[in-house]
Amino acid sequence: MNELKPATPTFGGGGFLRVRLDLAYDGGPFSGWATQPGLVTVQGSLEEALALMLRRRVRVTVAGRTDAGVHASGQVAHIDLTPEEWGSLPRGNELAPGEALRRRLDGALNRVLGDDHSALVIRKSELADPGFDARFSALWRRYSYRIVDLPQYRDPLSRTVTLWHKHALDVEAMNAGARTLLGLQDFRAFCKPREGATTIRELQRFEFTRGQDGVITVAVQADAFCHNMVRALVGSTLRVGDGREKPEWLYARLQAGIRDAKSVLAAPHPLVLEEVAYPGPEELAARAELTRARRA
Repeated sequence: MNELKPATPTFGGGGFLRVRLDLAYDGGPFSGWATQPGLVTVQGSLEEALALMLRRRVRVTVAGRTDAGVHASGQVAHIDLTPEEWGSLPRGNELAPGEALRRRLDGALNRVLGDDHSALVIRKSELADPGFDARFSALWRRYSYRIVDLPQYRDPLSRTVTLWHKHALDVEAMNAGARTLLGLQDFRAFCKPREGATTIRELQRFEFTRGQDGVITVAVQADAFCHNMVRALVGSTLRVGDGREKPEWLYARLQAGIRDAKSVLAAPHPLVLEEVAYPGPEELAARAELTRARRA
């Protein structure tokens, strides 16, 4: 491979075209989203594949960075290409540039990931609306988490995406505790703070539902999540569900900002990023600016 050209700035202006990528992945083979030296990550794999295609480094910006082992069915990212790169993607074929990018990127990922190629799928690529930023334009992210608490409901075929909890869980008690955490709060007690970053988030939905198959599904939705926040919320609420703590214990920890030996993260493998929501095209840029201001 020829020497790569220097990385270019990742913004929608300055002559670049912003491209939205919709993707899904099995988090099992990856050490999380973010690029890490010597480790296989989703971002690292995508950027390596793009470098093979374009002969330069292209940064991939994502809506929600996921931990090692966490999956995504509705992840969103963006990249910036020159008009020449975008226009040359079909290479003479009767394909729209977005579809050509999807196919070529799939082929490059096959070279990068080998046997794990099928763990990462680009579902769609298209030019983004003006002002779109995969991370900062997002209104909210929604995750799901699957739990089985009784042996008769355990299904070996779904064990890689389901937590097998050792004790019976009280769904009503978990929901009672979960409701106290909703709203705009400081979630320092339920995340691993990053230096210089705020831990204030708006938790919009946090509920546990037992289906007819006995599986408990957790829905967690917020404007954004701190590092490890979803796993910390679920892990703490499991202590309420199996009787180790009372429902009001969750709000007490939230108020106190406590992180101690009881701050256990739920296992990553049942966690799935299901959906990222965005405003209408005319509100994308304003939403991005508002989010940047809040994070600062």
